[in-house]
Amino acid sequence: MTLDELFERHHKSLFRFVSRMTSDPDFAKDIVQETFLTIAREGRSEPPSRAWLFQLARNLARSGMRKRDRRLRLLRGGSHRVPGPAPTTLPDVEAERAEARAAVRGALERLSEKERTIVLMREEGFTHREIADAVGTTTGSVGTMFARALGKLEERLGETSGDES
Repeated sequence: MTLDELFERHHKSLFRFVSRMTSDPDFAKDIVQETFLTIAREGRSEPPSRAWLFQLARNLARSGMRKRDRRLRLLRGGSHRVPGPAPTTLPDVEAERAEARAAVRGALERLSEKERTIVLMREEGFTHREIADAVGTTTGSVGTMFARALGKLEERLGETSGDES
């Protein structure tokens, strides 16, 4: 498989994964590009596995987010986490959808990195073996960890909707 074929096969799901992980589509585009550039520079004779590709993107995203957060803290002269972009005014239906996406994004951000990765990789159709390889655990524990992560997501989403009462 050529690099072009690898890109065609995986770039959309890789972009979704990184975009959901970082809550920043522009940053996700850069990470996906950097992921494929890294593979091109390596000059592999065999294409990497899908799990390895996503693990590389995850590592690049984590590193990039740390650098971005440090840079923004320095620019602002503070040590607090920099908030995301301000919401824009949308029609009612779009506003509700944006609110729901923000609630899910917030709940995902409150999961541990490993839990968030498991949920997002599962959403992208990875097997338990691929997820286990990517997060450094056993295949048998992926299902349990996924169930716990979903429970936490449900609980945190319930907390968010409970705030409106």
